Amino acid sequence: MARYSRISGTGSALPPNRLTNADMVALLAQRGHESSDAWITERTGIHARHFVDEGVNASDLALQACVSALSAAGLKVSDVDLIIVATSTPDMVFPSTATILQHKLTQFALAQGEAGAAGGAALDVQAVCCGFIYALTVADSLIKTGTAQRALVVGAEVFSRILNFDDRTTCVLFGDGAGAVVLEVCEHGGEAAGILATDIHADGKHTGILCVPGTVSGGQVLGDPLLRMDGQAVFKLAVGVLESTARAVLAKAGKTEADVNWLVPHQANIRIMQGTARKLRLPMDKVIVTVDQHGNTSAASIPLALDQAVRDGRIQPGQTVLMEGVGGGFTWGSVLVKM
Repeated sequence: MARYSRISGTGSALPPNRLTNADMVALLAQRGHESSDAWITERTGIHARHFVDEGVNASDLALQACVSALSAAGLKVSDVDLIIVATSTPDMVFPSTATILQHKLTQFALAQGEAGAAGGAALDVQAVCCGFIYALTVADSLIKTGTAQRALVVGAEVFSRILNFDDRTTCVLFGDGAGAVVLEVCEHGGEAAGILATDIHADGKHTGILCVPGTVSGGQVLGDPLLRMDGQAVFKLAVGVLESTARAVLAKAGKTEADVNWLVPHQANIRIMQGTARKLRLPMDKVIVTVDQHGNTSAASIPLALDQAVRDGRIQPGQTVLMEGVGGGFTWGSVLVKM
C-alpha cells in the first residue's frame, strides 16, 4: 500500500470588520481619490472585503481557522506534528508565524485541559498568493516521506497593513482572512481520498509586477513597504500559467478536466477566474467563487473558498477538486485532491 495524505478537515476565519465597496469609496474620497461601486465591481467582481482591527495579527486569524479545521477533523491540537503557514504578512520578521501559531494553539489546548503542539515542526512558506498551494505541496511531501503524520496547513494574511490607500486601483482589491486544512496520512492503493498530484513553479524575472519593495535595516524601513502591482501584466501572465499548471497536474494524476468536480482557484479577480475556467472548458457553476465577498486574501483565499464550499455542502466526499494559485514572484501551481 502506498502512503498518501488526505484532507480530513477544513476551517476559516474572517475579521468582523466588513467593508463594502461603498465604504471603500468613502475612505478614498477622504483622501481625495474618486472611485465607485460600479467601477470596482465591473473590473474585479468584488463587492466587499474584511479588514482586521489594530492589534490583530495573521497568527490570530490562523488560530481561529485551525481550531475550526481540527474540530471538523475530530482531532486535538496534540495530534498535530507539523504546522505550515503560508503568509506574506507575518507577525514578525522572525520567528515564523507558524511557531507563534503553534504556541497559541498550545495555550488554547491547555485551557481546555488538553496537551499542546509544542515539539512538532513549524515553518512559514512565502509564495504570496500561491503560498497555500506551495505549503500544501510541502506538507504532502513530508507526510509521504514519513517525516510527519498530521499537519495543519494554513494561509493567513493581513494585507490591509501593506496597502497603499493612495493607489485606488489596488487598495480596493485586497482583504484579510485565514483558511486552514488538516492533512493527515493514509495508506491505500490509489483510489481512495487523498492528494493525487501537485505542481509548483516560479520565475523571478517578474518580481516587479507584484511586490512590496521594502525591507528593514538598522532599525529603519528601506524602500517602499506598500504593495505595488501592474494589474495588466499580472492578468496576462496569470491566465496563461494557471492553464498550464492545471493541465500539468491533471496529466500527473492521469486525469482530464472532465474528471474535475470543482475548481477552487485563487480569488484574485473574477475575470482571471472566468478566463481560466474557459480555457479548461469548465462551466462557472463548477468554480468556487468567494472573491465577491472576501476580495483577494492572498494565501488565505484558496483555503477560505475551500472551507466555505465544504461547509455549504457543495464539495462532497469522493469528489475531485482542483486548487490552483498564482502570486508574486512570480509563483504559480496547483494541487489535485480527491476529498
